[in-house]
Amino acid sequence: MSSIAHRLDIQGLLRANVRYAKSILDIAEKDLLLTETKNAEPYEHQQHIKVEVKALTSTGVGIAYDNGRPIHIPFALPGETVEAKVWRNEDDHSKADLVSVFKQSPQRVDPQCSLFGECAGCQLQHLDYERQLAWKTSVVADLFAETSNAPEVTTTIGSPRLWGYRSKITPHFKKPRPDKPLNIGFTNFYRRGQIMDVAQCPIATDQINEALPAARNDVAEKAGSYKKGATLLLRQHDNGVETNPRAIVQETVNDVTFFFKAGEFFQNNPHILPLFVDYIESQATAGTEQFLLDAYCGSGLLALSLASSFVDVTGIEISSAAIEMAQKAATHNTIDNARFIAASAENLFAEINYAAAQTTLVLDPPRKGCSEDFLKQVNQFAPQRIIYVSCNPETQARDIDFLTDQYEIIAIQPFDLFPHTKHVECVVTLTRKDI
Repeated sequence: MSSIAHRLDIQGLLRANVRYAKSILDIAEKDLLLTETKNAEPYEHQQHIKVEVKALTSTGVGIAYDNGRPIHIPFALPGETVEAKVWRNEDDHSKADLVSVFKQSPQRVDPQCSLFGECAGCQLQHLDYERQLAWKTSVVADLFAETSNAPEVTTTIGSPRLWGYRSKITPHFKKPRPDKPLNIGFTNFYRRGQIMDVAQCPIATDQINEALPAARNDVAEKAGSYKKGATLLLRQHDNGVETNPRAIVQETVNDVTFFFKAGEFFQNNPHILPLFVDYIESQATAGTEQFLLDAYCGSGLLALSLASSFVDVTGIEISSAAIEMAQKAATHNTIDNARFIAASAENLFAEINYAAAQTTLVLDPPRKGCSEDFLKQVNQFAPQRIIYVSCNPETQARDIDFLTDQYEIIAIQPFDLFPHTKHVECVVTLTRKDI
């Protein structure tokens, strides 16, 4: 067989339903995507190179090396030999677009979404799911590699559903114009200033996809009334799909019913959530602690899920609206040993009188992690056990490094709440050292 026959070119990728390859070529040919390189060297603008992909970056981008220089190539996989087109030279690496694949990875699979590679919502649909989990495990392991006394990271726990799992989506659109199509959807991967029209989303739940056409039609019918762009909300809950972000909805997890405003934060994969909560409870109750503190408690998911295992529970959250919902859920579920405080996490320890040696602290901060002031207070209060939950293992590892003088890491367990994306949730268990 000729070398040409071995080569997986753009048309070959297209026939395999890898639409992103055609998108890359179309954009490149029209010169709509590629901008002038930041530096003229070592590659000319749009220079083609042939390289072997060695690994994935922490954001799921393929990384190759050309004469020792890192080349970042989205949608290329480790083990593949590819042709790439350089569009930007940074100081320490170059960025390129995938043009064709000469040698294909056995882990490459056909994406299930025809918009994959154009829509910025997913990064890994082309990678076999078991390899996605292995990659996410390695991302967490790399982040904790230099953390004192960190144990081996346990294999990422996968989602029971790989498609149709996401219970909240927020399509958006720019100000409607009569001379342009009205695109309602998500950001274009390559042209961040543009929005792709997304009529259906394979990772959204079936109920959301059923409700999406009506929501899109409503926008189209009222297009002339919009003075600027806007964001839609479709949130599945126990009683259907809600589109009003201020509406109070409910969701039941392991027989506990929670309330929250549809537009506010609540975990968006209900299929893995029972496993996720069960694991956190098993770690939080592995000792003999009687009291639970839940910093960044939101609408009470963890505080109320774990309340039956503790004598007394206190949750704190800066959002007064979320605290109101947590209190509503406590009443609804007849949980009488939990109280909630509307304040920043830094005020938590001034509000409680639990014995530190009998206390478990649960942390689930936003992506930016905990403040140094809060971490100092944790060390000073010295709870016996800490369960640190995070959607950003990078800031999680940073914060935990601040605690390891006084705490030993017992377990590091990633969860895949969002299959086919770069995101990974991580639960780390720490216990206080005998100092």
